[in-house]
Amino acid sequence: MSRIGRLPIEIPSGVEVQVEGTFVRVKGPKGQMEHTFPPVVNIAMEDGTLHVKPLSEQKFDRAMHGTTRSVINNMVVGVTDGFVKELEIQGVGYRAELQGKNLTLTVGYSHPVVIEPPEGISFEVGERNNEIKVAGYDKRAVGQMAADIRKIRPPEPYKGKGIRYKGEYVRRKAGKAGKAI
Repeated sequence: MSRIGRLPIEIPSGVEVQVEGTFVRVKGPKGQMEHTFPPVVNIAMEDGTLHVKPLSEQKFDRAMHGTTRSVINNMVVGVTDGFVKELEIQGVGYRAELQGKNLTLTVGYSHPVVIEPPEGISFEVGERNNEIKVAGYDKRAVGQMAADIRKIRPPEPYKGKGIRYKGEYVRRKAGKAGKAI
């Protein structure tokens, strides 16, 4: 049995959870999320906690046991605290700016790149215009948006210029050696 799947999910005050078979709806101060899970797990609410149990010991059922518990826990954490992914921009002249809700990136192209946030996602730009925070209540959407922003100008290995996750290590290469005489 999954070690993660066995853990109960504590429901904090201010969060409303509805369970109808394998359909789960979570509503909290930051937003509302809903998800339908495969019918191989049993989701039960008992005394302010959620419990997830597999219906059988088949491989797929056991795999979905821990996954279901993690997704539900991420939904509960998302509507209470939310999730944040931080990116940093490195390079001369590279910067990010907020124009209303939209994020405008100047990262070495002949034009600025404008990104509109989907519903539930917000952007913040650091004081020096080289840090971006992607925030929202859906962990999957926050991670995907951060990956899409990074994909616009991924860090290159020679000078390290580009957009990277905060704390990400970029392996550097030496470049061309001088001409031997």
